Amino acid sequence: MKSIFVATVLAAGLVVAGSAIASEDLAHKNGCTRCHAAADTKIGPSVKDIATKYKGKAGAEAALVAKVKAGKEHPSSKASEDDLKKIVAWMLSK
Repeated sequence: MKSIFVATVLAAGLVVAGSAIASEDLAHKNGCTRCHAAADTKIGPSVKDIATKYKGKAGAEAALVAKVKAGKEHPSSKASEDDLKKIVAWMLSK
């Protein structure tokens, strides 16, 4: 019984880790990492700073997706809305 529980927890962890890596790859593919580094400020704030700024704020994900999509206060992105949602969710999870 314990081994089934442990295997389930490990499998869930791998799924979450795989999703995070995929979202980070999307950020790189769509040019986000040209301006945003994981922990250091480049042209734009770091992913860590973005996550800290918006932590616990209702509607933060939707607001950031809209901001990037509209190209206001941020260069517009050619990423699909679905990709933007994944990228923003990944950034806010840091």
